[in-house]
Amino acid sequence: MVKYLRDVLSGLWTLCVGMRLTLKYALSPTVTTHYPFQEIELTPNYRGHTDLVINAKTGKDKCIVCMMCQRTCPSQCITVGGEKPEGSKKRILTEYYLDFTKCSLCGNCVEVCPTSALEYSDDYQLAGFSRHDFHFDLVDRFRERARKLGIEPNIGDLTPVPPKEKKPASTDDDSAEEEQVSNPARARGKEKPGAPKHRKEAETADDNGKSDG
Repeated sequence: MVKYLRDVLSGLWTLCVGMRLTLKYALSPTVTTHYPFQEIELTPNYRGHTDLVINAKTGKDKCIVCMMCQRTCPSQCITVGGEKPEGSKKRILTEYYLDFTKCSLCGNCVEVCPTSALEYSDDYQLAGFSRHDFHFDLVDRFRERARKLGIEPNIGDLTPVPPKEKKPASTDDDSAEEEQVSNPARARGKEKPGAPKHRKEAETADDNGKSDG
């Protein structure tokens, strides 16, 4: 009987200790985030899948279609395409596909880019019913992200570039007049060599006249 009562009292004491801890943490401020109703601020070092950098002023991308990211990718999960508009010397990015099911998040594509056209996204809520949900078209994502920021996207624009106007060739008379206006001293200097010739002709005529006399 004594042993039974001792066990009952021991159990009650243990229950009271547990309830005391429960009440203590139940009344204290919460330190957890109620996901998905609340979201925490991500660290700047978070590495999500890659995205194209948006130029906030022009709405353009920085990609020059050098294909370095596609060549350096060890998983071969990047496909880049571009075209050259008529009259332009530079290629324009028209397609950029990322197969995130193969990506190893090594970051080689971001580091090797010569124009810093790629960045890590902060998208961590990735869920889908098929692997095709993780095949990202970064050009379409660029347009969506730019519009969310209130920026009109300007990517994949293949509008022909108008040729530069050539200046008309100047004639000899025009060039002489321009030279006389710009450098009159030089223009006068070109006339000086002709003066001795006229004097020599005049002296020759005088000598002929004296000999005839």
